[in-house]
Amino acid sequence: MSEKRRIVVFTGAGVSADSGIATFRDSDGLWANYRIEDVCTPEALARNRAGVVEFYNMRRREVLAKEPNAAHYAIAQLEEHFDVRVVTQNIDNLHERAGSSRVLHLHGEVMKLRSERNPELIVPIEGWEQRLDERASDGALLRPHIVFFGESVPMFDEAARIASTADVMMVVGSSLAVYPAASLVRYVRPEVPVYLVDPHLPAGHGIRNLREYVPKRAAEGVPELVARLIEEYK
Repeated sequence: MSEKRRIVVFTGAGVSADSGIATFRDSDGLWANYRIEDVCTPEALARNRAGVVEFYNMRRREVLAKEPNAAHYAIAQLEEHFDVRVVTQNIDNLHERAGSSRVLHLHGEVMKLRSERNPELIVPIEGWEQRLDERASDGALLRPHIVFFGESVPMFDEAARIASTADVMMVVGSSLAVYPAASLVRYVRPEVPVYLVDPHLPAGHGIRNLREYVPKRAAEGVPELVARLIEEYK
């Protein structure tokens, strides 16, 4: 039996937006109501721990109230036919809830906390509320397991390695504007076809081998593309 083709799916905020998750970069998105410096930096956590913890408590409540959409389910369906790896910029767990079994989160996971002292000490959180005084097993205060602005992206090297092993790559709902994540498309081998699903073709997207651009929202364009990929590559 021949090995399954590997499809690497790189997803951004556009996938979760179709489930009603607020995005950061739209004109009416999260950053319209919050300053990055106040809620998403190490300095903000040190200066105003209560405000940062409350911000991510709200994000958790939002995620728990939403459901995966047709794009999430179509990406999970690919696993019936291919070796699938999902690399996402999103901090929600909608890919996992839709059934995807191999998901790498570049920017952290909102449903997890980690020790302020040891970044490797990561624990799941039940429900939506992190208490201000919650501590890890090493005695340090817990913080959201999120890559704040100004912090390195520890999972990027692994994501780049995964991208380099792709036989097919899908890019879905990403503006390809947030680095280093946006540079992931440059790690795909030159002969590997890349499919892009997004209402807007990102300017300067850097995709050398773009096979097809699908100018649709994720929940509409991804199921259509997945059906064709299954037919073409199965």
